[in-house]
Amino acid sequence: MHTDTPSLESLLEAARQRYDVVFEPLTVDETPLDVLQIRNMRQHIDALVANRSVRDPLHDLPLWAKIWPASFVLGRFLRKASPEGRTLLEVGAGCGVTGLIASRYGFAHVTVSDINEDALLFARANVLKNGLEDRVSVRRVDVASTRLDEKFDVIAASEVLYLEELHRPLIKFLLRHLARREDAVAMLCTDTRRKMGRFFKQAERDFRIEEQLVGIRTTGDDGEEERRVFTIHRLHHKHP
Repeated sequence: MHTDTPSLESLLEAARQRYDVVFEPLTVDETPLDVLQIRNMRQHIDALVANRSVRDPLHDLPLWAKIWPASFVLGRFLRKASPEGRTLLEVGAGCGVTGLIASRYGFAHVTVSDINEDALLFARANVLKNGLEDRVSVRRVDVASTRLDEKFDVIAASEVLYLEELHRPLIKFLLRHLARREDAVAMLCTDTRRKMGRFFKQAERDFRIEEQLVGIRTTGDDGEEERRVFTIHRLHHKHP
């Protein structure tokens, strides 16, 4: 590890200045991962609301810290992307759950990215906690403005289609950064209960799109078990 790379303890100290945090275990195919979480997230959000600190829930609530079921579903589904020796970029990664899971399946390198600095802080801590610093890097990416100097074999994202104003920028980002090969693929996962707007109608001008439904049983916010259905969309360049 480079000497200028922050240590796990320094990252945790920075996180503790803003949040009460704890590592929670996540088991994927019998392989354990530790994921940094905000302890008692519901109480934390209630306190923000009570203090009138929430003007825009999408920006003011630490939703990036939650382990979303779609991130778990997509992470496991990436096994089907022929990961061995390939590169992966996760956009809108939050604390990086999808990328962490994907790194277990043989990708040569995984880049976890988000626009939120606190999300990047949590993601960096997760990478170090799980000993993945040689295989996973973390960087700030704004799909509306960032231009990276590389292309990726696989680009993955879960629950990123809630802002319609980012649909066209995301399509342009995928066009620029998805490798121009037949087997290069962007994989997007969305809970079927959420609106996806006209994203895929716009995207089909530039990409071949395949759709698959995946159902899982999970625990809801009320603690009750429920069945959830997610849509996995695979996007391939029409003209690689």
